[in-house]
Amino acid sequence: MKKKVIIYLAILFSFYASAQTSKIDNSLSKNEVVTVQDVAWGWLNPLRGDKSPAAGKLWGDRTDTLASGFLVKFKKGFSSPPHIHNVTYRGVVITGLLHNDDENAEEMWLPAGSFWQQPAGEAHITAALSNNNMAYIEIQEGPYLVKPTEEAFDNGERPVNVDSSNIVWLNASDITWVTDKSNVQTAFLWGSHAKGDLNASMLKLPVGFNGQIQNLSPNFRAVVIQGTLEHQVSDNKNIHTLEAGSYFGAAQNSTHKISVKNNQEVLVYIRTNGKFVVSTLKNK
Repeated sequence: MKKKVIIYLAILFSFYASAQTSKIDNSLSKNEVVTVQDVAWGWLNPLRGDKSPAAGKLWGDRTDTLASGFLVKFKKGFSSPPHIHNVTYRGVVITGLLHNDDENAEEMWLPAGSFWQQPAGEAHITAALSNNNMAYIEIQEGPYLVKPTEEAFDNGERPVNVDSSNIVWLNASDITWVTDKSNVQTAFLWGSHAKGDLNASMLKLPVGFNGQIQNLSPNFRAVVIQGTLEHQVSDNKNIHTLEAGSYFGAAQNSTHKISVKNNQEVLVYIRTNGKFVVSTLKNK
């Protein structure tokens, strides 16, 4: 009974966390890697210059009309003026402590591994507390714009703030697409697993993990949130070391070898609109 309750709560939360998941992303992902060291940085809001957080492209183009994912860096003590966005965005904290809420709300500092969703049109502020603050931000459609609160509107969605300590993790034995022997854990974040629907989950890879991800979906994008991952496409000799903030995309029916480096478990955010399989490999 306990297992059934946990699975039910995880699935219920994954549906609650988004009202936009019925949209199908028609863009096709490909085998590609962007290490955090290679990210090109600019200003998230160019009109504010160095008063704005820095933004770095991982995939897509946030100034275009399609979906995109990018990194945002916040300086210590940063606090934005109240504002809205024209599109809903989702964020995962990579480093530091971030607060995202109504300007009159009590501060809720989200640590690394936390997840939040900010609906389009809703007034809010974003603030940062630590010396180094970085998050992965994702939008379903662009362009990503900052607008004054006078233009606020209610699009029917509601904000979500989930501290990393409140994320529900399921064991490999509870998930059909993760092998029982892998000791990999999974957390649902948003979306539906109906055929073709977008969804996102987090994988927790244990220390010493050596395995692979087989992507069976048209759209598969992954961002390392915590730890260090060694990555290699099965038919490619190039091996990449992916630290937190790095990204890799996967073409449909491709296989990606992954292994955890160092003595820290790895968290990987995965956005897809189809199936993928995680399995173990014999140790090197």
